[in-house]
Amino acid sequence: MQAYVLGLGQSGVSAAKLLKADGWRVTISDSNISPSLELRKQELEKQGFSVVLGSFPDFENLISSGQAVDLVVVSPGVPWDRPEVVKSRSLGIATVGEIELAWRYLKQIPWVGITGTNGKTTTTALTAAIFQRAGLKAIACGNIGLPACEIALQVLQKETQPDWIIAELSSYQIESTQTVKPHIGIWTTFTPDHLNRHYTLDTYRDIKAGLIERASHIVLNGDDPYLLKYGAAMWPSALWTSIDEHIAEAVVDGVCISDTWVKFRGEPVVPISNWTLLGKHNRQNLLMAVAAARLAGIDAEQINLAISEFQGVPHRLELVCRHEGVTYVNDSKATNYDAAEVGLCAVKAPVILIAGGQPKQGDASAWIEQIRHRAIGVLLIGEAAPLFAEMLADSGFKNYEIVETLERAVQTAATIAHHCVYNHPSQPLPTVLFSPACASFDQFANFEVRGDRFRQLCQEISPPPRIDSLPESP
Repeated sequence: MQAYVLGLGQSGVSAAKLLKADGWRVTISDSNISPSLELRKQELEKQGFSVVLGSFPDFENLISSGQAVDLVVVSPGVPWDRPEVVKSRSLGIATVGEIELAWRYLKQIPWVGITGTNGKTTTTALTAAIFQRAGLKAIACGNIGLPACEIALQVLQKETQPDWIIAELSSYQIESTQTVKPHIGIWTTFTPDHLNRHYTLDTYRDIKAGLIERASHIVLNGDDPYLLKYGAAMWPSALWTSIDEHIAEAVVDGVCISDTWVKFRGEPVVPISNWTLLGKHNRQNLLMAVAAARLAGIDAEQINLAISEFQGVPHRLELVCRHEGVTYVNDSKATNYDAAEVGLCAVKAPVILIAGGQPKQGDASAWIEQIRHRAIGVLLIGEAAPLFAEMLADSGFKNYEIVETLERAVQTAATIAHHCVYNHPSQPLPTVLFSPACASFDQFANFEVRGDRFRQLCQEISPPPRIDSLPESP
């Protein structure tokens, strides 16, 4: 049987290795050409794969020339509406995404499928930590950790046998699934994102809803206005979570914070004092993970132990260091306005904000309003810098500077912070927050590389020169 894998990223390579281990002949292709891809091509060819760079196959020509095309696997980075993918489906070729392929090998194992615009990673990491603390072999994968096909390969080769799959699933991964059916489906938040790929908000929503619709148990964030309105009609039996006591009263059969306890269907599970992560959004992430754990039958003691030990995830409100008493926070995973607004609200004011990168579509008004109230200065980097400068100026906020690079931003932030420490000792110390509100691809390979660079720069901060004045506060 002949399979074609589209995309030479980590997920595509994992899918190809899984298929080859199961006896398929595999051709991998990528529409791009680069030195790194050429090196990957050479490595894969040594392992017996056929690799083509610079284009995807013409499936119609392959079939008309008598060549077999039994399966096409599409990596998450390849749009589902790309012409070659559309043609493959129109020709009746079995065409699936990497997650769908993994599901075919792992569907005998219960899944927790976690999706949403923001909050996915923390909820996924915490859910996996709780399951593991309870003695279960629970593996986090998908948009976090290993690709799902890598786990499937390990299962196929009898190297591991998970009790649960805890899968963080982005819209890019869900849009090419047809039969993935989690035992527990969690929808964390919903705001506009990825519209450059999905075009409309309705399409983006419907992709995520497709995963939730197939879940045996549905957990929804009752503090998200869109989900509360949309999900109540769609899934009347869903389990709702809320940190708002007024909403909590309406979801007594759900998960809420009441009387200083996290309660599951009215039963006290965890004292909220044991939860140390910053921000209301992280309390909501906690509730969704507790919901998954209780639905899986995990007892309160194990949940309590896990959340007491949990330190959060890298690049999401990650405490990097303290320098001269000033806290430096890495929020590189905030790749849209809503995530950046949440980050800004979560840290202690006043804030010196570093933002910018490759801009996305969306409504920035709430983010800009929080900047006006909580920031004493904004340092702008990357492609979005002129756009953000214009937005801030239009809002009446004047304390911004285009510094272009992350290196300049960190050093400038350190200089401003140093001034605050020594020239205004009676004032609250600022927080330096790197929360870009943008994708990373203008200057970095991904948000992880960007966050790692910020962390490194913070740890290398040298004593800045004294400065005589600071721009006026907003």
